[in-house]
Amino acid sequence: MFKLLRLVIGLLVFATTLFHTSAQAQTAPKIPITTIVTVLGPKFTAPPAIAKEDVIVFSGKTRLDVIGWVTAQGQKGGLQLAILIDNSASQFGVGTQLNEVADFITLQSKSTAIGVFYAVNGTVQAASPFSRDHDAVAKTLRMPLGPRAGGSPSVYLSLSDLINHHWQPTGGRREVLLISSGVDRMNRGPESPYVQAAIEDAQKAGVVVHAIYTDGLSFDESMQGQFAQGNLAQLAEGSGGYNLFEGVSTPMSFSPYFKQLDTALRHQYRLTFAIEPSNKAKGELREITIRTEQHGVDLRYPKQVLVPGIAK
Repeated sequence: MFKLLRLVIGLLVFATTLFHTSAQAQTAPKIPITTIVTVLGPKFTAPPAIAKEDVIVFSGKTRLDVIGWVTAQGQKGGLQLAILIDNSASQFGVGTQLNEVADFITLQSKSTAIGVFYAVNGTVQAASPFSRDHDAVAKTLRMPLGPRAGGSPSVYLSLSDLINHHWQPTGGRREVLLISSGVDRMNRGPESPYVQAAIEDAQKAGVVVHAIYTDGLSFDESMQGQFAQGNLAQLAEGSGGYNLFEGVSTPMSFSPYFKQLDTALRHQYRLTFAIEPSNKAKGELREITIRTEQHGVDLRYPKQVLVPGIAK
């Protein structure tokens, strides 16, 4: 009888605890999350006007309340753009197009701060810190050393280093243009943990990554070249950016891709939505889906966003 009484009391305590925990979860106030959404028409054309009422956000099957939809231009268009060049990239591929990279830098909005970095030994070397003096930044460009001369064993380690250790949050947009072959020399297969880690680092920091492919491989590594391009595509799409390349060889000119990127940067919005906080103290990445009923519109956004935990 005594054992049965203890069992009943234990069940009541467990049920009461479970009820209070459930009630706290249900009553926890939702928190605002802001992310960058790029809105374009077909083939990188200007999109139709998109209002807040046109935007629908889901987390799983739960529709979230959209509380902000503001164009990221003008006074609210602050942007830090990091140009990260793989130091092991082919000198023929990148070196012959440094003038085009310089032209892209000098033509950016005066409000945009641009930095130039090189991926070396799993870290980054800053050729120029973020600056709005675009002419000065452009002059810091140099030839990469090539695939045999001290590049990064994994450009994705270098990207993570840039995001986590060389870039302070500013409240504005933070984006990367990665110029690389996409080869992960620490994992040459189709699924690299370093690629996935870089994607998650970008998602946690709210950094959008765009990629231009430049050949860094010999001709007998075409399969690895396809894996490498797949890495770049995963990185760009996972962070809400664009993979700006076609085919398996270095483009004859970067200019068409710079025009596409420039169009994308000019058609971005800050989307804010309300979501339930995480039960984890350090928060968690949570998948989102963003839609619009407007036809002929491409929405590009990070596949996951960092949701903070409940303050204890």
